[in-house]
Amino acid sequence: MVNKIEHIGIAVKNIQDANVLFEKLLGVTFYKSEEVVSEGVLTSFFQTGESKIELLMATNPESPIAKFLEKKGEGIHHIAFDVEDIYSEIERLKKEGFVLINEVPKKGADNKLVVFLHPKNTNGVLVELCQEIK
Repeated sequence: MVNKIEHIGIAVKNIQDANVLFEKLLGVTFYKSEEVVSEGVLTSFFQTGESKIELLMATNPESPIAKFLEKKGEGIHHIAFDVEDIYSEIERLKKEGFVLINEVPKKGADNKLVVFLHPKNTNGVLVELCQEIK
């Protein structure tokens, strides 16, 4: 079961410039910056209340974020939902007919296990499921 919206991911061309912009917009400083080498991405996280914004900048031209920016430009990349048990959610959603981009959870940013649902099954929205690594 989905607990809450965990974060909204936003693809950016320059994370330093985007950090400045979102610090002004949200009135808070990002609390974490992290590179996820396996995905070719550098991230920054902002927290306001229970909500988070994740900024994503490509670190190589083959990364999914680089390809997204090439096709669509800067903007909302995905919405992430926090789940209690990512493995049972994977099974439940597969039974419901959803197609997953990765059926085996992988380590993502911000101490999370993550899987992605294909946007063709979710009205064009890339959906991430994430669970805190304990």
